[in-house]
Amino acid sequence: MKQARNELPTRLEAGGVCFQGQDWGDINVARVRFPAGADATPLLEGLPNDLCQCPHWGTVVKGSIHVTYADGTKETVKAGEVYYWPPGHTVRVDEDYEAIEFSPSGQMGELMNHLEAKLKG
Repeated sequence: MKQARNELPTRLEAGGVCFQGQDWGDINVARVRFPAGADATPLLEGLPNDLCQCPHWGTVVKGSIHVTYADGTKETVKAGEVYYWPPGHTVRVDEDYEAIEFSPSGQMGELMNHLEAKLKG
């Protein structure tokens, strides 16, 4: 199974934030883009501890992203690096960002539903 990353179906697009993805079995394959200055923290309000509860594995294609975990630990992931973020995190970017990401389908679907509701709110 394969797909060109720019041809993945768009699931959510607002304010320069774009999630394109689809489920391949139990795994969601996504292209995630954030514009410079984007901060996911306000969109995660209402989730347990106001943090993303979906684990993600991926690689940064463009830019870098700052991750803060539930225990307060912080790290920055840059273009060309791969990552794993366990449940209990939030992210923000200082520059335009793009990643290819893999997540459990069910949990990613729940996250997308939450984000869509917050954006419509």
